[in-house]
Amino acid sequence: MGSVKKAFDLTGKTALVTGGSRGLGLQIAEALGEQGARIVLSSRKAADLEQAQAHLAGLGIQADWVAADNSRDDDIKRLADEAIAKLGRVDILVNNAGATWGAPTEDHPVEAWDKVMNLNIRSLFLLSQQIGKRSMIPNKYGRVINLASIAGLRGSTGEMQTIAYNTSKGAVVNFTRALAGGWGRYGITVNALAPGFFPSKMTKGTIAALGVEKLSAGVPLRRIGDDDDLKGAALLFASDAGKHITGQILAVDGGLTAVLSAS
Repeated sequence: MGSVKKAFDLTGKTALVTGGSRGLGLQIAEALGEQGARIVLSSRKAADLEQAQAHLAGLGIQADWVAADNSRDDDIKRLADEAIAKLGRVDILVNNAGATWGAPTEDHPVEAWDKVMNLNIRSLFLLSQQIGKRSMIPNKYGRVINLASIAGLRGSTGEMQTIAYNTSKGAVVNFTRALAGGWGRYGITVNALAPGFFPSKMTKGTIAALGVEKLSAGVPLRRIGDDDDLKGAALLFASDAGKHITGQILAVDGGLTAVLSAS
């Protein structure tokens, strides 16, 4: 049997993390960097990326960055160009950039629907296509980690009026399965993390409106996620420890979806 410690080691590997300047993306970048991966972060704002780079440097992790807006096709192409130029190749792609919009379904603006769908699923397809075609497929190796959500695994209550977000994350779930089926022949695994509630810029309004106590009341572990709770799952999907896992959706939600699916 091989060494378990070695199976989780990412020394010599390279990773591109979108939406990596804060929140869940930065948390995942911390985990990959701590295990030895060379990191390129991406998000829209250079100032945020510089701050994230400094944060990682304080942890002893070297990271580069590329400012890009993944709602723009030309920026996605440029991001792939620059990431491959900086890293030489991309072994691990973390598709984390995303957006949400809250509105009653009957009044949801179509422009907002398009914005959410374009960033949350169309950009995943386009960037995965670029990185797959230009790096992972030629190298016969790759780890794609998509950020879905428990919102893509179930419907929502009247309090969570986010139909575009839920729909987009449901699309991420099946995009993950479809891509895993198509790219397995190239030695590429494709999996998704489906977080429950974590503190982030995206969930700030919901947490403020409903409160942590209410959000965690129905969760078996009686808590929401923290700044470390995605790290182990992301590392499993990114490393050789997960080399025979593909097309899977892992909910990191304190058991919430398990309870809902059983009821």
